[in-house]
Amino acid sequence: MKRVLSVLVFALFLNSCDDGNLIQEDINFEDVAAQKCASNTIIYKVKDSEALLFDATGIKFPAETSIQELEINSTNRVIYRFYNGTVTAATLCETIPPATPVVTDQWTATGGKIVINTTAIKTRNETENSSKITGYNHNITFKNITFDKGNGIQVYETFAFGDYILSTTVLPFAFTKVLKQCPNSKQLYDKNSSEALILDIDPTLIVNVATPINTPRSGLISDTKNKLTYRLFSGLLTDDYFCNTTYPATPVVLEEWTAVAGVANSSGRIEVTTTSFGNGFKHTVILKNVKMKKGNSDFLLGDNYVYGELLTTN
Repeated sequence: MKRVLSVLVFALFLNSCDDGNLIQEDINFEDVAAQKCASNTIIYKVKDSEALLFDATGIKFPAETSIQELEINSTNRVIYRFYNGTVTAATLCETIPPATPVVTDQWTATGGKIVINTTAIKTRNETENSSKITGYNHNITFKNITFDKGNGIQVYETFAFGDYILSTTVLPFAFTKVLKQCPNSKQLYDKNSSEALILDIDPTLIVNVATPINTPRSGLISDTKNKLTYRLFSGLLTDDYFCNTTYPATPVVLEEWTAVAGVANSSGRIEVTTTSFGNGFKHTVILKNVKMKKGNSDFLLGDNYVYGELLTTN
């Protein structure tokens, strides 16, 4: 009887080692941060003597919230390697890799999908209820990926590569808070040498009459009235850019963000307080709970963003 049981146990053991196939838990890099080679497009994860390589030659990682799906092919390659020693960045990234460690086995993906879910990374100012985008997280998953192991294949319906994080330059928003107004369109703008915040304001909000205490003139942001636009430029920005029938081609706009349409008693409101100032008036413009948006990405200006002050005369 003992002999029969021993034979059964041994048979089960052989069956569990079926032709060298690894179960998914054996390829586990979930707790390992993704890194990128400085000299090429390889994104990799290393763990002791194992390396998971993703050659993203044909992939653009956007600075915008998005989802993209691509094919695994000769351009977008996925490789799983075993080495006879500890793997380092030099092992994977150098044009002429070091002699050791040596690759002892390799699985090469022959098919499947690459799904990249990109989301913005934001820092939040709880006091002001504002936010800034500081980077983008690219969550990478392989769908129905097939590895050629040399002695067989290994297929995973879903294989999580993990997060690849890229930082981005935070929008400066280094404005003077001194507003200017175009004489004909009545458009307001604040600018510095590389950025502008433009408000196509409803003219009825800028009137040379003092407003009662705690009773500002107000209006909602929309695409047709009180449109708010932020632009970041690649060249020197001067006042000549503004108050034209059309905007000039230079300096070139690098980024453009527009304010989301306001909702009554909730968000996206403009408030203008007018006071007497010398021989004229001072109009203080506040943006209340405004969200700026570009594509699928957005950030908050805060509960009470001081757009600036405009001085007018009778």
